[in-house]
Amino acid sequence: MSFTVAIVGRPNVGKSTLFNRLVGKKLALVDDTPGVTRDRRPGDARLMGLTFTIIDTAGLEEADEESLQGRMRAQTEAAIDEADLSLFVVDAKNGLTPVDTALAEMLRRRGKPVVLVANKSEARGSDSGFYDAYTLGLGEPTPISAEHGQGMLDLRDAIVEAIGKDRAYAKEDVAVTDVDIPHTADEGEDEDEEPAYDESKPLRVAIVGRPNAGKSTLINRFLGEDRLLTGPEAGITRDSISVEWDWRGRTIKMFDTAGMRRKARVTEKLEKLSVADALRAIRFAETVVIVFDATIPFEKQDLQIVDLVLREGRAAVLAFNKWDMIEDRQAVLADLREKTDRLLPQARGIRAVPISGQTGWGLDKLMQSIIDTDRVWNKRISTARLNRWLETQQIQHPPPAVSGRRIKLKYMTQVKARPPAFMISCTRSDALPESYTRYLINGLRNDFDMPSVPIRIHFRSPDNPYESKKRRT
Repeated sequence: MSFTVAIVGRPNVGKSTLFNRLVGKKLALVDDTPGVTRDRRPGDARLMGLTFTIIDTAGLEEADEESLQGRMRAQTEAAIDEADLSLFVVDAKNGLTPVDTALAEMLRRRGKPVVLVANKSEARGSDSGFYDAYTLGLGEPTPISAEHGQGMLDLRDAIVEAIGKDRAYAKEDVAVTDVDIPHTADEGEDEDEEPAYDESKPLRVAIVGRPNAGKSTLINRFLGEDRLLTGPEAGITRDSISVEWDWRGRTIKMFDTAGMRRKARVTEKLEKLSVADALRAIRFAETVVIVFDATIPFEKQDLQIVDLVLREGRAAVLAFNKWDMIEDRQAVLADLREKTDRLLPQARGIRAVPISGQTGWGLDKLMQSIIDTDRVWNKRISTARLNRWLETQQIQHPPPAVSGRRIKLKYMTQVKARPPAFMISCTRSDALPESYTRYLINGLRNDFDMPSVPIRIHFRSPDNPYESKKRRT
């Protein structure tokens, strides 16, 4: 993008609504409750021919540096320093407050271009608030309605004037490396080939878990900076925030998500929106890291999150965080391995790594486990190898006879990867017991080295050409 713009202002003036309007998607959570946004969220904005990077920020408030509001303010100030231009949003409907005046003074001290935006200008009685905005000394305010899309042309002109035409319309050669569309293009590939794993392809990873498990701290440690808001309070993260970084030359796009509590405990509308945003991040990701608190692992909610990830067909890795707080590590590790095998039979062989997001211990091993799991998730097996394997499996353990008639498994092929899915042509597919399907899945895991990822097998019976004749007789 040609330049970066930060949206700033006090809480509940419509910053996230304007952010969603500019990116053309409902990425940021929006609610009437003040202070919904906490982390800074970047996005690709388009406005009447302009393309730029937009950053949504938390509402600026006067607060102690150690408090949650103080840490949110530090995140917003970092976004202002990063941006080339700030959109200072005020509420024309409710008028100015002393906080607006203090924020205007802070922006002036930064010495960067500022566009004053009077939001909610469509409301009745907003004229007085609009004219009061002149007193901030930041030039002429631009009246808009972020919710209804009014005043966007004037906002475009104000941005161009503040940043300069040469900068606003700078031409750049953009290489498309990441498109926000889940990969589905598995059809049309040669089923008899086993394509090599692409080590250079960008990888999307979602970090999920219960509240206060250390997800944001873990990502900050990966990045080497305090990019995401952290603290002792549970449930700090609300939006699913994506960050990009390189690991051994490979681009990693990592999504931080809100903590997911038991459904019965999620009663507030805002928390429901946060959980829904986390579920979207899981569906968009390729590999999902489920962060456990090593001091209290395998809560019921932990198991439900793992089951959810596997049912979505994602590649899963377990991370036992806060390992620096464990004293007898060998005994605890043996206990965790036993519980993993016993409590997660649907994810046999799932990779589990003890880590410490606070100190950075074990993070390289975690990343290698993510790469290895993604490699299995993308795995393709040739049809010839599958059919030789299927014949051997039937010799070792023949399918059961139902009503005196043996079920015959005739042919097997892999229909897709991500996750691996197979189709078996057989007689009387509806009579094949679930236990035999599990036997085949476990055989695939062991014989083709496919641990931890969900494996799906579909059975299909060929059409009987004489079925219609039977009915007539």
